[in-house]
Amino acid sequence: MAPARLMRIHPLITKSEDLQALVERLSEQPFIAVDTEFMRENTYWPDLCLIQVASSEEAAAVDPKAEGIDLKPLLDLFVENEDVLKVFHAGGQDLEIIHNLSGKVPHPLFDTQIAAMALGHGEQIGYSNLVESLLGHSLDKGARFTDWSRRPLD
Repeated sequence: MAPARLMRIHPLITKSEDLQALVERLSEQPFIAVDTEFMRENTYWPDLCLIQVASSEEAAAVDPKAEGIDLKPLLDLFVENEDVLKVFHAGGQDLEIIHNLSGKVPHPLFDTQIAAMALGHGEQIGYSNLVESLLGHSLDKGARFTDWSRRPLD
């Protein structure tokens, strides 16, 4: 059995050059996992506050509110790069946000909630419940009620 590799977790990405370097590495992966955090309570459109993206080798959170950050390379990875599978869980709202920013929907894509439904886990199983059901691991969901629009992020 091969030794387990440690996943590299980046500090919060707030600069365009750091994001560009991340996107270049992610573009070489067979798949990436994507999740967004947003506020919607006081706005008609969702206010994108954080983008989380990971491959099997590294994970990063991107601050879309950082002054001067250019999200285009990341958006292009999501909607233009057909060699990288984009994995979401209950991705409807994530797809809406990406479509609002780019005019396109990420592709190819795979939604783990839809896959779980096809496997008999119910119509709307949450990610943490799915992980616990399949792997027996409990996830910390303490940040679930965070005000993602506040800066600095915790």
